[in-house]
Amino acid sequence: MLGASGKFSGDTYDFAGVMDGSASAGVSHADILLPFADATIGGSADGLARARQAVASQLGPAALIDAAAVIGGFDGITRVADATGIPLDARVAG
Repeated sequence: MLGASGKFSGDTYDFAGVMDGSASAGVSHADILLPFADATIGGSADGLARARQAVASQLGPAALIDAAAVIGGFDGITRVADATGIPLDARVAG
């Protein structure tokens, strides 16, 4: 979805940077948002609390809500795909 939206806005994104942290992804505030996203899917409760506080204090409460909604939306899409039996692409399945 980010790649498609970039076509309309004229922005470009480095998705390798998102996946492995090797480069700037081109997303504003990625240094704050990526740790929050990572903490929601595999971090400790303390790590999640710290990441949540960082987003809220540096970007504001509305940004925290928006980021959490996007993370939740992607999680929901994945669960729907899993529940309906949609197979993973070979490159994703690894």
